[in-house]
Amino acid sequence: MGQELTESDVKKIQEEIDHRKLVLRPQITKEIAEAAAQGDRSENFEYYAAKKANRENNSRIAYLERVLRFGKVISDESADDEVGLNNTVTLYFEDDDEEETYRFVTSIRGHSLEGLISNESPLGRAVMGHKVGDRCEVKMDNGASYYVVIRKIENTGESEDDHIKAY
Repeated sequence: MGQELTESDVKKIQEEIDHRKLVLRPQITKEIAEAAAQGDRSENFEYYAAKKANRENNSRIAYLERVLRFGKVISDESADDEVGLNNTVTLYFEDDDEEETYRFVTSIRGHSLEGLISNESPLGRAVMGHKVGDRCEVKMDNGASYYVVIRKIENTGESEDDHIKAY
């Protein structure tokens, strides 16, 4: 089974594919031709850089097309009082006696360093669908677990700054 995607994820992925095919690809092709016209390719840095950019662009297009082909479209709707996709949630971590705020997104947009936590992560699986005040056990893949308490849920919706992760 492929990754879970929202309709918005699908739209953003298709926009990136179109941009890479219609804008970047012709631009890179032109750069390759210009660099090749300079003559000897054995020491032509511009030629090799353009060829590398072309490979990277084509690889990204192929990856995104695979994501779309095998992805499963899911709904990003949830009740106002329960944790769902695109909600910003304040959690109390009992073991650390600390509060942290995260936004729960699909795995393709997850970026923990930016506070974007995947709904498929252990933390995401534990809190999705729960309400303020619920105490949730987060079970790690290694068998360990810890508890969090949901303190606040904000339905922030999607942001234009949400980018699809590059692999």
